[in-house]
Amino acid sequence: MKTFVKLTGLTDAATVALVPDGGAAGFVIGVPTSPVNLELDVAATLLDSVPKEAEAWAVVVAPSADLVHRLFDEVGVDRIQVYGLVPEGLEFLEIHHIVPSLPIPPPGSGGAEPTVPPAEDYPRLHLDAVADALTNGSAGLLDWEMCSRLVEGQPGRKLVLAGGLTAANVREALATVRPWGIDVSHSIESSPGHKDATKIQEFLAAVLATEALPQ
Repeated sequence: MKTFVKLTGLTDAATVALVPDGGAAGFVIGVPTSPVNLELDVAATLLDSVPKEAEAWAVVVAPSADLVHRLFDEVGVDRIQVYGLVPEGLEFLEIHHIVPSLPIPPPGSGGAEPTVPPAEDYPRLHLDAVADALTNGSAGLLDWEMCSRLVEGQPGRKLVLAGGLTAANVREALATVRPWGIDVSHSIESSPGHKDATKIQEFLAAVLATEALPQ
């Protein structure tokens, strides 16, 4: 699979094992309002199920520097996706492996483009909903035209598109935005907080089918 695919909100070993090679397992940590929230010790246990050729990402909201340290040192995640402010007092390698999530308004809302942090600090960026994305599962679509402009304005930088992606619309999303990667959570659930293996496989199959199309 050429497209980086992150499956977010994983809570059991069986679905973690479905993460594609070259992709990532996303574990929501320290967000009690989220139905897929995990404690640090549980997340650490699930890392054993992450496929060898995939990454483990923690997904957090406005973390403290201490939490960032613990996620890297104790849990052993590869990257930390941050909604809200990145804390001060981090080491260079920690900053370099943090992925800020930029708030993107819904289409037609007239919302402003987010401020893009410097590439020398954050080589990867995440594009998601403006507010409460973790609690609501980012079920709504983003302004893909704005996302496309951000991708075009950051050549060589790895941008990951989230927000309402499904097996039915991922082809259009990839063609319109042309992101380096995509992130899915809400549409691969059978009910809030419960991932569905069949829906995961259908989503991944849709990505593969899109990649097989003539460019």
